[in-house]
Amino acid sequence: MGMTEKIRIMLVKQGNISEAELARRLGQTPANLHHKMKRDNFSEKELREIAEALDCGLKINLVMNKTGEEI
Repeated sequence: MGMTEKIRIMLVKQGNISEAELARRLGQTPANLHHKMKRDNFSEKELREIAEALDCGLKINLVMNKTGEEI
């Protein structure tokens, strides 16, 4: 599951927030956010800003392929 799909799920869970409303909260245009979501390409900074705008946390884990251990 890509980050765009996870963001869309969180938009619904947080009260059916629209992409346009999220863009407003982030201080960017709806078109700019739409293009980022279409590319599914976000920097860590952008993900942290999105998490803050949606009042949720952000976890980033490294997982060992051989063992499945999370670091």
